[in-house]
Amino acid sequence: MAKPAGALGGTKTWLKIISEYKTPSIPHSVWQLVNTFLPYVAIWLLMIWLLQFSWWLALPLSIIGAGLMMRLFIIFHDCGHGAFFESKVANDTIGIILGIITFTPYYRWHHAHLIHHRTSGNLDKRGVGDVWTMTVDEFHAAPPKRRLMYRIYRNPYVMFLIGAPLVFLVTNRLTRKDFSRKERISVYVTNLGIAALAVGISWLIGWKAYLLIQLPIMYIASVIGVYLFYVQHQFPDVHWYRDEEWDYSTVAVQGASYLKLPKVLQWFSGNIGFHHIHHLSSKIPNYKLEQCHFENELFHAVEPVTLRKSWHTLRLRLWDEKNRRLVTFREAAEKYLMKLEVRG
Repeated sequence: MAKPAGALGGTKTWLKIISEYKTPSIPHSVWQLVNTFLPYVAIWLLMIWLLQFSWWLALPLSIIGAGLMMRLFIIFHDCGHGAFFESKVANDTIGIILGIITFTPYYRWHHAHLIHHRTSGNLDKRGVGDVWTMTVDEFHAAPPKRRLMYRIYRNPYVMFLIGAPLVFLVTNRLTRKDFSRKERISVYVTNLGIAALAVGISWLIGWKAYLLIQLPIMYIASVIGVYLFYVQHQFPDVHWYRDEEWDYSTVAVQGASYLKLPKVLQWFSGNIGFHHIHHLSSKIPNYKLEQCHFENELFHAVEPVTLRKSWHTLRLRLWDEKNRRLVTFREAAEKYLMKLEVRG
């Protein structure tokens, strides 16, 4: 199979191309903060006002609030990569604040996310910052209890409707023994920030009103956010490799999707659908990803995943290492039975 590095004209070619987009624009970054944070505050104020009449009148606005929270998360994400401002202090300061708003500990999350970038698409280095993915052989060799756990985990209703909000509301609040001191402090600071913000807002509008606004926004944002992350690395044409085959540019282009979204959704998701460009260089600010993709012909051959096609990815469960593709449980079972018949 041809390596994308070759298709991209060699390492020097794509490195030269992406270097042109890596410098943040201070006015653009500031404007993105303004056009995201202020509308987010405005949605809160409007929902507070509507609660005087009915929660059902306020509830639809939580969809817009969730979209804006997701966009704030993309800025948070860029700050962690050092891509939003040239100043590390500015990136970290804004990142920590947005981490409180998005219920995500800044240093802890980015430590795991950095590992994700370094190991994405590597079958020998799975397990940190990614979606749990087993190979067909691993699944059939696993004990019944582990197979059941995996089936539950990969169920879309569990993964998105239950798992996603639990990650942001519960898992992100906890520390583990293997966390570094910096990661632990990050979790504690974020938790204190969330508590202070919740107490402050509740003091102004009441704790019930706070929960009636915050929880729907957080729930919807987490479900959509986790779904986007899932589709970015779990799609029909994705490629995974063993460590000896793994190549950075190969996996960036073949292991991360180009999720082609309607313009409105592209705006709310901060262009993160251009995930192949982001994995080639995490230093490119989100507002330059689309420009980088369309201005350079060597990226035009990347097959897009449309929103409609993305729904089909929900059936994909296991990596078929022999045929190098994701398959459904049924396909994996059929292949396994055929294998047993041949052996018999």
